[in-house]
Amino acid sequence: MSLFTVFTLAVGLSMDAFAVAICKGLAMRKATFRNMTIIGLWFGGFQALMPVIGYLLGVRFQSRITAIDHWIAFVLLGLIGANMIKEALSKEEEHANASLAFRTMLLLAVATSIDALAVGITFAFLKVNIALAASIIGITTFFLSMTGVRVGNVFGVKYKSKAELAGGIILIFLGIKILLEHLGILP
Repeated sequence: MSLFTVFTLAVGLSMDAFAVAICKGLAMRKATFRNMTIIGLWFGGFQALMPVIGYLLGVRFQSRITAIDHWIAFVLLGLIGANMIKEALSKEEEHANASLAFRTMLLLAVATSIDALAVGITFAFLKVNIALAASIIGITTFFLSMTGVRVGNVFGVKYKSKAELAGGIILIFLGIKILLEHLGILP
């Protein structure tokens, strides 16, 4: 998997965290660098950790599933992307909460990184340097989350659903790309 593909995947995966960071920024009276960094570390850290956990789980089953690994990657990325698109188009309003308490941030970090766990499983079936991929995902999410807090604090929720929609589309296209490459349709 190329660095560009991993970076594109990182951007797609980080859109959930970006959207939640926008809500955090919206709820804050002032988005300080400290608060932006705390949110970035929570989301970036979990986005880096979850693919590693998924990878370790996937490696255990790799030998049994190698013949259909590209289909698994396609389905998982497609489902994650479709769910992100569904959430982006949902009319349900989320309530903004400025709390940076341990429990609040832990729940949000886990919730926004579950898709990274599934992607980590697909990494086990692809030729991916998991340390490099997890680092890129974590760093990208860190910076996009910090940016999200600032965007939310300045502009409000205007960009939240657009970020989720873009992330979902990116993940679906990456799943299609992986499938087409494995089937020999793309080089």
